[in-house]
Amino acid sequence: MFKKFHVSSFFVLLSIMAITSCASHKNSNENGFKALFNGKNLDGWVGNTSAYRAENGMIVVDPNGSDSGGNLFTEQEYSDFVLRFEFQLTPGSNNGLGIHAPLEGDAAYVGKELQILDNTADKYAKLQPYQYHGSVYGIIPAKRGFLNPIGEWNQQEVYVKGSKIKVILNGSVIVDGDYIKASKNGTLDHKDHPGLERTSGHIGFLGHGDVVRFKNIRIKDLSTKN
Repeated sequence: MFKKFHVSSFFVLLSIMAITSCASHKNSNENGFKALFNGKNLDGWVGNTSAYRAENGMIVVDPNGSDSGGNLFTEQEYSDFVLRFEFQLTPGSNNGLGIHAPLEGDAAYVGKELQILDNTADKYAKLQPYQYHGSVYGIIPAKRGFLNPIGEWNQQEVYVKGSKIKVILNGSVIVDGDYIKASKNGTLDHKDHPGLERTSGHIGFLGHGDVVRFKNIRIKDLSTKN
């Protein structure tokens, strides 16, 4: 009886240590991050607060909201950062992540846009490589095949430092490049992208009237503080 109790206790102790270690690693991995969304309302966000709403700990794009194709931006501007968030697509949905963006104009050109897209939709079968999910729109194509099935939540991390950008989707790197170098001999979409020269701006969700849900949005500011 003593031996059985001892062995059982040993395995319980190992389980507790493993759980504690995982929790400690997770907390360490989140050091320096702060929430951009409080889960309750859109405090700290500006733009289209009609088509975007806070609901059950998520930011939800409401296609019935006024100007449902509008944008929602952070009040604060950011330069170098690591952004982490989760998103849930619906069939055929299309959105975007704007970075270094001003509050006016098309963020894909006056800032930079990372596509948020249902790559599997038939209507998107003939897009250009730089138009699929995670791509720096018009500039750097993303690798495909790493989105979770529609309806499941995806985790994404975006690292921006100077002109270098990395996008990690569900644990896999789908973009790792330099948008200035990538456009040195012209952009892939053959359009002007003055926003490539911007080094700071707002972060935002760029809607097209489709239902997309976001949660656990947090950021680590990498900018040098004077």
